[in-house]
Amino acid sequence: MSWNPSRLLGIRLNLFLGETIAVPAPAMLTEALQDVQIELGDEGNDGFQLTFGAGRKAGILTTDSPVFAHPLLTPFSRVIVQISFGAQYEVLIDGFITHRQASPGSEPGSAALTVTGEDIRVMMDIEERTVSHVGLSPEMRVFRILSQYQRFLGGPPVIRPARNSRAPSPLERIPVQNGTDLQYLRKLAEDYAHVFYVEPGAAPNINAAYWGPPPKISTPQPALTVNMGPDSNARIHFSYDALKLETSAGTAMDPRSRTLQPVSALLDIGRTLARQPARDFQRGIVRKTLARYRTGGDIMDVLDGGNAAAQRSEDALTATADIDVAEYGHVLRPRRLVGVRGAGRQLDGIYYVKRATHSIRRGDYTQRCTLTRESLGAAAQQVAI
Repeated sequence: MSWNPSRLLGIRLNLFLGETIAVPAPAMLTEALQDVQIELGDEGNDGFQLTFGAGRKAGILTTDSPVFAHPLLTPFSRVIVQISFGAQYEVLIDGFITHRQASPGSEPGSAALTVTGEDIRVMMDIEERTVSHVGLSPEMRVFRILSQYQRFLGGPPVIRPARNSRAPSPLERIPVQNGTDLQYLRKLAEDYAHVFYVEPGAAPNINAAYWGPPPKISTPQPALTVNMGPDSNARIHFSYDALKLETSAGTAMDPRSRTLQPVSALLDIGRTLARQPARDFQRGIVRKTLARYRTGGDIMDVLDGGNAAAQRSEDALTATADIDVAEYGHVLRPRRLVGVRGAGRQLDGIYYVKRATHSIRRGDYTQRCTLTRESLGAAAQQVAI
């Protein structure tokens, strides 16, 4: 079932609920749905919060609204939120309820039920365990773990080999997982300067898991426009933090050669979106930190991973954008690029979308997004409109 937050442009919200597989929600729940908040980003788990009206009808002596007792709103029920623009559909989040909150209202019989949850990665973070991955390379360990969650993913994961990846000999060492599957997947990704995330696919109940180097991003999303009168579709605030730029270096003991090996971090995160290097803009002054690497049996993975064990620098230029989705006409997604125009030569250009918060209620759909870039000046002279 669905309800329409923007009748003018035909933006509709579709809610799916279920156990292992989510199906269209009952009409009673979609009619009771009052507010939707969704937090998406390139770090940590994505999250959602749904608020339902759960008041008792006047003149009917019942203990609770049926919303409170509905089995589809109990912990670890699956929730999928989908948005449609005319014939175009996009799943915003696919996850599971982890928290419930009841709020009696000020009017007689009024109340609200709020359910909060995280994307499907939360199911990978339920059980801590000790597992030996004998003779398996990092990517084979990742595949072994993700194969257990195929009922939630619905499609094969994308796994990219780590640099200098190899399967360790059992006589040399045995990789051991101590903790939840999600913790181990993220630890492996950190060791090799990789990323691990799960995003909803084009259809409900289908998710794409990715473990590998930060993917190259090519086509930017349609531009955010400011200071251009009726063509403006966002309000943006920019800030520059000179302390975010870091270089990191140190040494680690290589157990094979019994010698100290250098471990260092790159000054960038693989994107060149600014015309002026941040180091030049900051008069060459950059914070210098000691490399942080994990000691123990997997130190060879640290050395094989090149700069994986050290810190990476963050983008210094940050933009916070408030977007009316009806005016913008699109859903801005994280882990992608977007253009900005109308802010001037130093601030226009292409940015990386780091976070996106969706706020949806009947008649209103807004986004607050965090955009980042290394420094000032646009490397690209044109943006997609």
